[in-house]
Amino acid sequence: MSHTDLHDLSVAQLAAKLAAREVSSVELTQHFLARIDNHAGLGAFLATDGEVSLTQARAADARLAAGERTPLLGVPLAHKDIFVTRDFPTTAGSKMLANYRSPFDATVVARLGVSSGAGMVSLGKLNCDEFAMGSGNDNSAWKPVQNPWDTSRVPGGSSGGSAAAVAARLVPAATGTDTGGSIRQPAALTGITGIKPTYGRCSRYGMVAFASSLDQAGPMARSALDCALLLSSMAGPDPDRDSTSLDLPALDYATDLIAVSAATTDATPLKGLRIGLPAQFFGAGCSADVLKAVRSALAEFEKLGATLVDVSLPLTELSIPVYYVIAPAEASSNLSRFDGVRYGHRAAHYTDLTDMYKKSRSEGFGDEVTRRIMIGTYVLSHGYYDAYYLKAQKIRRLIAEDFQKAFAQCDIIAGPVSPTVAWKIGEKSDDPVANYLADIYTLSSSLAGLPGMSVPAGFGEGGMPVGLQLIGNYFKEAQLLGTAHQFQLATDWHLRQPTGI
Repeated sequence: MSHTDLHDLSVAQLAAKLAAREVSSVELTQHFLARIDNHAGLGAFLATDGEVSLTQARAADARLAAGERTPLLGVPLAHKDIFVTRDFPTTAGSKMLANYRSPFDATVVARLGVSSGAGMVSLGKLNCDEFAMGSGNDNSAWKPVQNPWDTSRVPGGSSGGSAAAVAARLVPAATGTDTGGSIRQPAALTGITGIKPTYGRCSRYGMVAFASSLDQAGPMARSALDCALLLSSMAGPDPDRDSTSLDLPALDYATDLIAVSAATTDATPLKGLRIGLPAQFFGAGCSADVLKAVRSALAEFEKLGATLVDVSLPLTELSIPVYYVIAPAEASSNLSRFDGVRYGHRAAHYTDLTDMYKKSRSEGFGDEVTRRIMIGTYVLSHGYYDAYYLKAQKIRRLIAEDFQKAFAQCDIIAGPVSPTVAWKIGEKSDDPVANYLADIYTLSSSLAGLPGMSVPAGFGEGGMPVGLQLIGNYFKEAQLLGTAHQFQLATDWHLRQPTGI
């Protein structure tokens, strides 16, 4: 294979080539940096620094030369611009943080990095909806991200830069965050694989906060195996810096999948697995082309030995109003720190402290962020807290209980990720509610704190990708990844790539 084909290789394949010394990390880094430059028009990257990346690559090569062998050593990746980094600016897609430089790395960044972690080489920071608020990645303060399958369409959000970069083969993998579906939905709309682990599996330390009880980091890559390799390094307790971090040891999610790949003689490897199909995920709100692709994927699971079981999640429709009370309320609290006093944008001209607050925030925050801050402040205000926020939290508990009732009948829940394929850039910009409805199938599991993932499952209208959602019970990431891996051994949807990229 020539070096011009390196971007077609998976994380696992690149790691094998590095370990065999068939290619160096410096060569890989140079190759991907050139691709990033050649496809700058997609808008996937907000910051790159070739010298920083090559310095990291040389450090990875030194570790390889010394005989060190770890699953990710020397493999390039990029980080969603919601994670703070010392070597690259962190803006969270907002003018409020223009040119901000963090004095430390987020825990997820450090665990994957060269200096003290798994040895991956960072290629830069990826575009996202401002403060991770959006479903299309057209809320970025800097530029919208284009879907590499059709550049007139959105890649999904808020991790749209991560999804587009992986789909376009600008990076083999990327980090993302999922608050209400922001890993799964862009993964589905761009034809890649992404997993949101159980809330608390990955440290939130160094992640610019949107909604603290919902935000969770996760990997985005082409396959379940690649996601497993990254999640093995990303996950794990961080009690000294993140009070929401689970006190559970990091697991090796990839070893079993690698063993399965080497021995595929069993024609029904998923025999005994019960896959629950919620009636609420297959109703009139989902487009026919998406339903067709999802049903076809489910038929493949039946061929692999799984049994399909009808289940019910009756409060699914309430997940949207519940989420859009809780998440804005937490955003209102978290974003109050951006006042122009300590860091972030400060207005150039003001008359007093109150005027500085007003002008700094008006100039720094975009429309969607402003909208959510106002909603959140309203539902937390005196006289409305009980009527809105407290009631939403009570319904959130009922939504979580619905899932436990469903899991008494099945092992995994499946359905669409998004009710439609990717829409045109700007198509929903003037209709926030239409954007919110795009997350109808992902919000409920986020509210419950459950792990979920998106797996490429075919194509719909306009030849655009469709994702199949798999939702597991708490701490069942290994089961989700194993199930997705078996599906990907039997199909090639995850291997398809946009033409002309």
